[in-house]
This record gives sequence, structure tokens and C-alpha cells, in this order.
Amino acid sequence: LEQLSRDSYRLLDERSVQGLDVQTSHDVLTTEKNRDSYNVDSIIKDGCFLPKAKIEKTLERLEAKKNIILQGPPGTGKTWLAKRLTFALIGQRDDSKIRAVQFHPNLSYEDFIRGWRPSGEGKLTLVDGPFMEMIKTAIDDPESKYVIVIEEINRGNPAQVFGEMLTLLEADKRSPNEALELSYRKTAGERIYIPSNLYVVGTMNIADRSLALVDLALRRRFAFIDLEPTLGKVWRDWVRDKNGIDSEFLDNIEQRISALNDEITKDPSLGAQFQIGHSYVTPAVGMDITDAKEWFVEVVETEIGPLLDEYWFDDLEKSRKAQKRLTEGLQVYAS
Repeated sequence: LEQLSRDSYRLLDERSVQGLDVQTSHDVLTTEKNRDSYNVDSIIKDGCFLPKAKIEKTLERLEAKKNIILQGPPGTGKTWLAKRLTFALIGQRDDSKIRAVQFHPNLSYEDFIRGWRPSGEGKLTLVDGPFMEMIKTAIDDPESKYVIVIEEINRGNPAQVFGEMLTLLEADKRSPNEALELSYRKTAGERIYIPSNLYVVGTMNIADRSLALVDLALRRRFAFIDLEPTLGKVWRDWVRDKNGIDSEFLDNIEQRISALNDEITKDPSLGAQFQIGHSYVTPAVGMDITDAKEWFVEVVETEIGPLLDEYWFDDLEKSRKAQKRLTEGLQVYAS
């Protein structure tokens, strides 16, 4: 028993050294809790306002293409949906088979794939990044599906970060026969391939002017799924049931947000990619909202308003008028 206990702790330590974070190790100890079965209906039950057919189609594209990017305006639930799509792909809530990373301007190939890092002895050693770690994990467990979720995939330089992995991402190159040498090899003749059971789900904010354009080579290897602001009956029913806000008040909010989005879409300097997403007006489940009008006014003042100021930075008066139209004349309904 004493030896078994020591081996168990050693296993957790090894997983930590290999780059699996504390959350993953914790999930190993809470397997039954995290591995409930999960499917498209589960996504809808969790609060997805998209039509079931679109969710199914997105999941089909992920299965076939191996790599997808969810793109859309801010507040359209890209991150939220990305994680739930991975659960549905895997077939259960299993965080141990998912790795989430976020791209940023300073991220490099050496950070994401493999590079030299200082060791404790004052020397440099080759260290695998999160993508290589997931590749090895997926190869060691070919019967399971693994997913790496990349937040804000266009916030860095994807072509530079992926390097030769860009070629290996293609669905028809997911085999040992297509293996390539990496820029940094740990052993002579080492060749790497991406297994067919490793999937990539990226998210991309198409409204941020500071982000780099995605090059054509990357676009060809990903299926792009457009997400739009999704208000309507499903959204109204969800917020009413989960937060106790009157349906008439929610209908009023929907009309005002939709009118604002129409104005944004028609603006030559903006366009549909700058619309306001439904997440801005979807409170957290169980959030106690005693005054619906006060809640919405606060959302406009602290979230939507600053975003509009950024959109119309050269015409702040236009932004102020748009904000005023969102809140002016709101009637108070019982919440």
C-alpha cells in the first residue's frame, strides 16, 4: 500500500512536469464528476441560443476538417461555445482531454511548439510547448479524442507560431507517413506528425482592428464558423427563466440592441463584424436581478457604452446618442 501511494503521487508529479496544469491533475481525482455524457442537446440545455441544426453542422465540420475557428463580433459566445463543442465531440464532460491556450503578440514557435529554455543547472534544454504535449498525449491514447482550444488565434502570428505544424494540420496529413522534422529536434532523425484524434478549435474576434489578418495558408486548413448576435425567443425565455426578468422588458431590450446593430452594420466605417453580441445582455445563471432597468442601464454604461466610444472614437456625439437610445424611456417591469 505504501508503494502504491508513492507511485500515485509520482504519476501526478510526472503529469505536472510534462506540462499538464493543476486543473488537469485535479480532474484526474474527480473523474466521475467531470465525465457525464455530453451531446448537442447538452449544449442547448446549457444555454446555447443557436439553432440545433447549426450546432450539429459545426460539430460535423470539426469531425471532418479536424480544425475549426469560431469567428464573430464581441459578445457572441465564441469561447463559451468552443468548450462545449469539445465536450460534445469527446462525448462527455472530460476536462482532462482539453487544453486551452491563448495567443498573444509575443507568443512564439518556441513557446507553443518547442524551444530552448533555461534549466535549473544554468544550461539550456529543449522544452515542449502545449501543442507538442497534446500531440504526445493523443498519440499515446489513440482511442480517445483530444482537443486544444486556442483563444484569440489571430492575436498573435499564427503562421509563425505553428511553423511546420501548419502543414501537418491538414486532415489528410494526420499520419506517421506525413511526419516532418521540427526546427528543434530532441534526437537525430526525430519526425513528428499530428494524430487524427487531436482536434484544434480556435476563436477569433473579427472586430479588433489591432489584430493581424489570417493568412491564406492558415485559412485553407481551418473551417471558419460565423457567429452572430443571437437574440429572439430562445434568448428571452432563457433569461426570463434563469434570472426572473419580465419577457416584455427583454423584448424591449432586444428591439433596442437590434436597432443599434442595424446602425452599426450600415456604418461604412464599421460593418456587421462590429455588432453587439447577445452575451452583453445575458446575465450569469442565477444572478439575482431585483431591478431589471438598473441592471440594463449599468450594462450600457460600463460595457456597451465604452465599446461604442471605441467604435466611434472620431464621433463621440454619435456614440452618446446611440447609448441614450438604448436606455431612454425604458419602462420598469417586475423582475
